[in-house]
Amino acid sequence: MTWTPHATVAVVVEDELGRFLIVEERSNGRIVFNQPAGHIEEDEAILDAVRREALEETGWEIEPEHFLGLYTYKAPANGVTYYRFCFSGKARKRITEELDTGIIAAHWLSLEDIRELGDRLRSPLIVKCIEDYRQGRCYPLDVIAHSQT
Repeated sequence: MTWTPHATVAVVVEDELGRFLIVEERSNGRIVFNQPAGHIEEDEAILDAVRREALEETGWEIEPEHFLGLYTYKAPANGVTYYRFCFSGKARKRITEELDTGIIAAHWLSLEDIRELGDRLRSPLIVKCIEDYRQGRCYPLDVIAHSQT
């Protein structure tokens, strides 16, 4: 069997009340919570993947503002290694109420409420990314280069 890494994007979005945009979803028979996140599609620019995943999972138009970092996580449930390109961004406007298959709802939650979700969080990267964001970690978006062929 060939090892295949999974490239994903995620975005930390905070509103003016200090709450974060969180997705409630079904995954492997469980209801879990995550940032707006998902796999990068073939030939898709990473920043386009951030915008697409956020819209599909939350109904919100999101504009990425900073790159937070690249996070690695090996999920114990399936043994898959995920490489998460995480960004911070701003919610521009709610465009639709229609959410992607498997998504139950989008919520605005405080960091304390998110921490209280405990093992219902899809991965420990959710809190780690928010903490990095709150500590001021931010890199310019141009550290991510996308070349057209």
